[in-house]
Amino acid sequence: MLASLASARLHGCSSWVPPAARPQFTAAAAAVPTMHAAADDQRRVARGIVFDMDGTLTKAVIDFADMRARVARVGGVEKIQGDILDFIATLTPQQQTAAHAEIAAIEADALQNMQLMPGVLELSQFLDELGVPRALVTRNVNSSIEFFHRHHFTLPPFAPALSREFAPYKPSPASLLHIAEKWSVAPQELVMIGDSAKDDIVCGNRAGALTILLDEHHRWPAADALQGEERPHFIARSLHEVKEVLQHEVRLIPSTSQPQPLDD
Repeated sequence: MLASLASARLHGCSSWVPPAARPQFTAAAAAVPTMHAAADDQRRVARGIVFDMDGTLTKAVIDFADMRARVARVGGVEKIQGDILDFIATLTPQQQTAAHAEIAAIEADALQNMQLMPGVLELSQFLDELGVPRALVTRNVNSSIEFFHRHHFTLPPFAPALSREFAPYKPSPASLLHIAEKWSVAPQELVMIGDSAKDDIVCGNRAGALTILLDEHHRWPAADALQGEERPHFIARSLHEVKEVLQHEVRLIPSTSQPQPLDD
């Protein structure tokens, strides 16, 4: 099912522990074998890093509960069951237009409050200096990605940078498979980083990538809070911890081939 899962987080530890200070952990179940950071040849190879945007590269400012409530009213239901974008696809053309207008208004307001997540530039520069490519996959719109790059992100842009206009969107693994093809790497050589277990982690796990759940608000305090495809390989409480995971738990390999021209 999933690749071998590991980390202090998955075993209910209160914080990510550097390898030198880490005790030996026992697998939570037979399907979750133990892995320890040791010599390079025992670490999983990663040739590219993919980030979510809202709540990962930028601070979470969108009120998704309000978004779902407003779209539910447009669709004439009390509550949306399941994925909001899938729900919109079931509406009439007129309702779809109104629903997308509600979402666009919320996302436009969010742009005015956009802030970088602490550690974004440090982590991105770390990857750039190593020659490890980085990409972005979001369920937001392309104009929000452009706003992020133009007004907040001072380093070279993430590329490819895929919005929800790229279909099928997360949690489908299609975006990661597309990026792997662009970079001429195996999907298993990607790392997917995001704050949503149901979108980012499921997307990464379905693609076969290594997954890191960014959980700065401690929504998932223990391993058993996440099951199946939502269970990540690692959980980090900050982008600083994400960098620590990449430094100590993953064997980062620089890009050795020229990426294919982007047509996104």
